[in-house]
Amino acid sequence: MGRSRRTLPEELLLLALDPATGTTAQPQSLDLGLAGAQLVELALAGRIAPDGDRIAVVVPRPTGDPTLDCALELLRRRGAPVRAVHWIGGPRLGLRQTYLSHLERCGMVHAVAGQMCGVLPTTRYQATDNAISREIRARLDSAIRTGVPPDPRTAALAALAHAVGLGKHLYPGNEGRSSRSRLRDLIRHDPMGGLVAHAVMDVQNGVAAQPRRSPAPAGRQAAPGARPAEAARGVPAQPHHGTMARAVAH
Repeated sequence: MGRSRRTLPEELLLLALDPATGTTAQPQSLDLGLAGAQLVELALAGRIAPDGDRIAVVVPRPTGDPTLDCALELLRRRGAPVRAVHWIGGPRLGLRQTYLSHLERCGMVHAVAGQMCGVLPTTRYQATDNAISREIRARLDSAIRTGVPPDPRTAALAALAHAVGLGKHLYPGNEGRSSRSRLRDLIRHDPMGGLVAHAVMDVQNGVAAQPRRSPAPAGRQAAPGARPAEAARGVPAQPHHGTMARAVAH
């Protein structure tokens, strides 16, 4: 895979990076989103494909991107299709820092050392060229504004942005409510992006940890207050901190 085009994990991370503070919005759910973005990028490269709610390796040949190829090899070693929700919910320690360091090496961001409360060392990241982030954002804005079905890459980016909760970061306040709604609706334009985005939201809502249940017999009603798994997919919930990778960039 050539480096003339940014990968989806890189674009998602740049979208989440606040140019004013040098921090990433939704840092913990973003870790899940980056793992999901890797799957979409590998699918766009023809290396994996959806198999129901699972991910199957169809071409194990490396892409040339070390981070993507690491994920591809791990998927290949599974030997059988893996549920997207289980893959995304697995340990992802350091994935966000890996991509931040990569963007720094590419000259797209630079690290700024600092201290929290005058004691704890921190590292913030500033974009070196805000035009790149503006171009990424413009693609989302165009898809939202025009209503024209976007290309699969932009549709997947929109789905992931919604899944990790970036809607309120990108389109804040009451005035951004309709844009956030349209951002969510873009999820339907890319099957792989939709599968991965729903898996990200399921992990955040704890659906991955719930055992599969057999359909209720005909005539039996669900218990009062019960809610199908699909209802948990509408709005990302706060992630369970114990299952997330440790945040590196705040």
